[in-house]
Parts: sequence; structure tokens; C-alpha cells
Amino acid sequence: MLPNVLTKTLSDDRRVLTGWTVGATLAAITYASFYPQISGGQMAEAVAGYPEALREAFRLDDLTSAAGYLGSSVFGLILPLIAMFYGAATGARAIAGDEESGRLDLILAHPVSRTRLVLHRFGALSVGALVIAFAIFLGMLAIRDSAKLTDVTVTEFAAQCLNLALLGIVFGALAIGIGAATGKRGLVFTVTAGIGVIAYALHTFAGQLGADSGRLLSPFHYYIGGEPLENGIQWVDASVLLGVALALVAVGTVWFNRRDLNT
Repeated sequence: MLPNVLTKTLSDDRRVLTGWTVGATLAAITYASFYPQISGGQMAEAVAGYPEALREAFRLDDLTSAAGYLGSSVFGLILPLIAMFYGAATGARAIAGDEESGRLDLILAHPVSRTRLVLHRFGALSVGALVIAFAIFLGMLAIRDSAKLTDVTVTEFAAQCLNLALLGIVFGALAIGIGAATGKRGLVFTVTAGIGVIAYALHTFAGQLGADSGRLLSPFHYYIGGEPLENGIQWVDASVLLGVALALVAVGTVWFNRRDLNT
């Protein structure tokens, strides 16, 4: 039944993953396709009337460039929130979902250690995040010419999509860790999503609150703060996201191994 928890999880979740992949890709393509209309200048003139704090918070000062438009809307707002909710929802099911449904005892009755279960479920979540990001990458390349996005190179699209996958993995790791510690799926999703919203608000409004250094506490800063759509891969930022994800999974694994599942 469980020679490989990772592949079994991917097989069981293939329909859900397909839904996330198709939905995220269609959202990315749809909003990215609006760029030719936005770059005409009328939207930029309208945005110029917005309060300066609002323009700065949502990166609205450069809507006429492809990187500026994508960085403020598609990759700046829509896709990172989708990635965050993917991580929260998938991570909540990983351990806590099985525990609440009563399947966890059955799984652990097989020769599968708690550590292996957590790591394989995290691996499956990570593969899912990479699949979603890769599909979005292919979608961006498919409309790159027609949507006049050629100022953003293939490498820069790849860099931003990699960071998108890592962002989803971070929140997935957080959800897995909380689920391993509590076993309560609803609580896991609520707490993870709540932390995600707070982290997004911190990254977006830290400057307006006079707390620029506060952005360093938000994974969204490492996701897009280095502007991969203009500067390509930011190795330090990507390493921070990966390191945080691994640390969260490690802590969750330790807690899971120590917890009495019969209480």
C-alpha cells in the first residue's frame, strides 16, 4: 500500500493538483494578457491620481513596463496569494487531514515512520508547487509575444516562477508543521492563511508604517523584493525561502515524533 508515500500522495491528489495548476495558469494568462491595454498610458495616468502611499505599496508606479505591470498585479498580488492558499490547503491535508479522518493510525501501522511520512508528504507538496509554477512559466512563454511581454526574458520569467514555487512551499511547510503539532486540519488552514495574510500586509505596507526592516520578516519580501522579473534569479532570497521551509518541516517533524497520537 505504501512502498512510497510520496508517489502515493501525488497519485491520490492528482485531480486536486490539476485543478490548482489549471486555475493558477489561467489566472496568470488572463491578467498578463491585459498588459497591451494597460501599457497604452491611460491606466498610468489614472493611477497617477492615486495617493502616493497606495502607489508605492502596490508597486503601481511602473505599469507601462512589462516587468512593472506583472510585478504589481500578476506576480505581485494574484499568484502569490494563490501560492499561499495552495500551501495552506495542501499542507493542512498532509498530516492533520489523515489524523482527523482516522487514516493516520492505518498508515503508521505499515512500515512507515513518522519522519518518513512527514518528509514524503512535504516532498509531494513541493512537487505540486513546482508543477504549478512550471505550468505558469509555460503559459507566460506562450503569450509572451502576443501580450507584448518580450521585455521580460525567459530567464527572468523562470526566476520569478521558481520563487513562486518556493513561496508556496514555505506556506505548505508551515501548514505541515502546525498540522504535525496539532492534528487539527481546520485550525491548520486558518492559522496558516492568517499568517500568510499578515505577512503579505507586512511586506506591502511596512514602508507606509515606517518599518521598512519589518519586510525582512515576510516571505513575500524574499519572493519578489529582489525583483526577479527585472534582475533574474536572486540566489540569496531563494535560499532564504528554501531554508525557512526546511526549518519549519524539521521542527514539525520533531514535534510529530514526540506527540502522543492517542490523546
